[in-house]
Amino acid sequence: MRALAAGAEFDAIAPLQPPAKFMLDDCRVGDPAFAAQVLASATRHKVEARALAVRTLLHLPRVAAHNGRIGLRQLEAELRNCAVGLRADQQKVEDLIPTRSFPLADLRFVECAGDGEVVEIFNHLHYLRSARPGSRNFALVDPVDGRPVTLCSVTPLEWPVVGKQLGKQFGIPLDRIWDVSRVYSFDVAPSNAISYMLSRVRAVLRGPEVELLTTAVDPNLGFTGSSYRAANWQHWLSVKPRPYLYVDGSYLSPRQLRLRYGTANLSEVRAQSGALVQHSRARLVESKIFCCRVRGETESLTPGEARLVRR
Repeated sequence: MRALAAGAEFDAIAPLQPPAKFMLDDCRVGDPAFAAQVLASATRHKVEARALAVRTLLHLPRVAAHNGRIGLRQLEAELRNCAVGLRADQQKVEDLIPTRSFPLADLRFVECAGDGEVVEIFNHLHYLRSARPGSRNFALVDPVDGRPVTLCSVTPLEWPVVGKQLGKQFGIPLDRIWDVSRVYSFDVAPSNAISYMLSRVRAVLRGPEVELLTTAVDPNLGFTGSSYRAANWQHWLSVKPRPYLYVDGSYLSPRQLRLRYGTANLSEVRAQSGALVQHSRARLVESKIFCCRVRGETESLTPGEARLVRR
């Protein structure tokens, strides 16, 4: 989860003379020049660098050329737009944002109320800007103010193509698979906070109703799955990408489009709303499905055993 672009130590990046052009593939994997631009924009707008990097990577495929090339002015514009939006979102939950760092051992692991602080943070700060309904929410909270530092939602798996393949390949019934559907970690979180939280969640869910935990890791947003690997999760599947979808310049997932417009078809959304609808132009890479058995060891697969499925 902590590729340089999506949330490494931005404050350690030395100022660089930015190039005139960037490549999307380089930005995803932690290009220092991209990271320096993110840090400069985050500092200027007083927002968290990690969250800004993810939001920007979500929107760059809309403006990038088919080969992934992005001009400096395009990048600066997207960083500015994302930073302004993130700043407005941060202000809505300002009282919930932790400002002090604590060692991992000092953080408390808690299960959170369904409509409480965790939901507010997901609705405003997660790159999807929406909590998943019907979730169980967990967090590591600081010992002084009780503010969430690292948090996640766990939900019954609602991705039929993934559930079908896991059932076919591993014999795990769909109704016993739960999905880590949201994760958010503030910049003040200590190292290994996400992997530690995942291990605690696994222990809580250990029982006859749940056999497997899954999550989708999207490398297009700079995520690598390192926190899941550190918690002994394994890469079991990959999912062929679909273009990102945007309405009036803002990303919306197919689920969000269906909730808002009753359809995920962009032509129907355009006809219904008159909005500017777009899809990503640049090539996207496959998402990875990481899995963890709630009891016993989670077996690793060879690259040939990790199947590629279509959405």
